[in-house]
Amino acid sequence: MKTTDNKKESTPKKTAAGMTKPKSDAAAALNELFEDSLKDIYWAEKALIKALPLMVKNASSVELKDALDHHLTETEGQIERLEKVFKIIGQKATAKKCDAMEGLIEEAKGILEETEAGVVRDAGIIAASQKIEHYEIATYGTLRQFAETLGLPEAATLLELTLDEEKGADKKLTDVAVNAVNLEAAEIE
Repeated sequence: MKTTDNKKESTPKKTAAGMTKPKSDAAAALNELFEDSLKDIYWAEKALIKALPLMVKNASSVELKDALDHHLTETEGQIERLEKVFKIIGQKATAKKCDAMEGLIEEAKGILEETEAGVVRDAGIIAASQKIEHYEIATYGTLRQFAETLGLPEAATLLELTLDEEKGADKKLTDVAVNAVNLEAAEIE
């Protein structure tokens, strides 16, 4: 069976010990991995700034609209914090496409296209938003720990603030789902 060049490129190469061989541009040190991850989440937050208004526009629950609007404002502040972290490490704030966030946003758009306006769509918006929040919680937790390990306490504090906001947004979405939207959506069935 022949393999195409594209297939060869997408298949990770293995070392003799069975470990995946890194690409030539792979992070050589934790600091580089930290910087690369910052670029990734910077792109993700900027993409989210564009996606959140679409979710607000398509939500019918006042509580959900308020939660999403509030998080939009927080996200703007999170971008400013990331720019401060870049400054702390002596780097220009640059974005690197985040495939994970792009996929999560596309999934959210798909939910909007596949559901009618109302509480079921609201439940879908909450589900999609919480997936995004969980991705961000994992990322900011990792970045905060990297900053601590690298001896960057000011960066770690900024990342911790964002991590706390992401956890708060997730909790608010859960509250809206449990106390209103999901109950109403279940009654439609």
